[in-house]
Amino acid sequence: MSELLSTSLTLRRCKLVRVGTDGQVAEYIFDQPTVSLGSLEDNDLVLDDDKVSRYHARIVLDGDDFLLEDLDSANGSWVNRVRVRQGYLQSGAAVRLGATELRFSVLSERVEITPSHREALGAIVGKSERMRQVFGVIEKIAPTGATVVLEGETGTGKEVVARTVHQFSPRASNTFIVFDCGAVQENLIESELFGHEKGSFTGALASRQGLLEMAHGGTILLDEIGELALDLQPKLLRALEHREIRRVGSNRPVKIDVRVIAATNRNLAEEVAAGRFREDLFYRLSVVRLQLPPLRERREDIPLLARHILRGGAFNRGADGPRVKGIATTALEAMMRYDWPGNVRELTNVVERACSFADGEFIGLDDLPDHIAGVRLVSPRSKAGQRTEPLRGATVQVMSDRTFKDAKDLWLAAFEKEYIHTLLTRHSGNLSQAAREADVDRKHFRRLARKYDLIPGSRVVDATEEDDA
Repeated sequence: MSELLSTSLTLRRCKLVRVGTDGQVAEYIFDQPTVSLGSLEDNDLVLDDDKVSRYHARIVLDGDDFLLEDLDSANGSWVNRVRVRQGYLQSGAAVRLGATELRFSVLSERVEITPSHREALGAIVGKSERMRQVFGVIEKIAPTGATVVLEGETGTGKEVVARTVHQFSPRASNTFIVFDCGAVQENLIESELFGHEKGSFTGALASRQGLLEMAHGGTILLDEIGELALDLQPKLLRALEHREIRRVGSNRPVKIDVRVIAATNRNLAEEVAAGRFREDLFYRLSVVRLQLPPLRERREDIPLLARHILRGGAFNRGADGPRVKGIATTALEAMMRYDWPGNVRELTNVVERACSFADGEFIGLDDLPDHIAGVRLVSPRSKAGQRTEPLRGATVQVMSDRTFKDAKDLWLAAFEKEYIHTLLTRHSGNLSQAAREADVDRKHFRRLARKYDLIPGSRVVDATEEDDA
């Protein structure tokens, strides 16, 4: 089990050496958490031995140790000449299944993770040291069958990372399936994951494969794994350990060959401590734990990401190529100052929105939402929804030499005066039209205009000719 907290990663593998009756030596190395042994061809290690059962035994990675489990075989499983139903294996242990002798050993590969020189890997983009370290981990674990837990805040790109792991694995040509554990009703999750037989429950009009069965030979991402109900976790654990599932309403096991990647925005170790997640499932999943950094901790990636989103987004495709060519420096600087609580997902939405507002070939500061561009007065919009000229004096001056209340009152007064003046100017002094655009009561608008002496100096037209005095 490993977590990305340092610059190294430990991968544990199982090695079996078999010496044939003719003296030939065969070595088998497995990097998956469960290795099945038996005479049938769908086992990980097929033993051509009349005394070996079809599904004779399995070797399971249990935390940092390997456990041999006999599967009710006819002739038993032996470790160092002792028959066992379950037994932990040490490197050098002699294992006998039927008449077949095997030598077991553990390969612990300590992999030093050096930041990659890449600025992109698959669909992941980033040049910060944190992301280049993530690239290094993916490059090491993708070719293996190691189960991975992706942890990180919402919007950090866990699904993109999972797809990249799949893309660079030997399973890349097979299915990649995403299942959101938090988006399906609890009473339907079992059927969705494991499938069901016809008539197994009301509405089961036909037999149906589950997603674990459909992902055979490929990869499944269990998104928001922390939302999985406690009563379903043992069944998932069994599927991972035995590499088989049973459909709802069936006693027949179905063998599966699936790489599992789990993702969560929770801290699973804390969930285990709080009793909300099974410890045994946590350790079974956490062969590798990969923490994805939030965007605020890799601000140098924001310009690269924003340009990548702009180039690849369908929202920016015109008949002759991208409609908006780039992002102005002032806009990028504002983006880098913002904390992005929604991370890359929020950045994607902001770039798409800014692209729709941009009038020219570049996204400018005024095309960004006000909370990202900086604390500014909001520019009024016409009825057609078009952006108008910014308010005069729209930059906020922080009056730190005054009390908070006095500074706030002065700022608010400046805002009200500027806002009223701008609308009256646009509507040639027509108070009713200005009040309608401001979406405030006409009498209140008139009182504000008088408060800031905007009526005596200009001709204010009241369409109803009523006297509000």
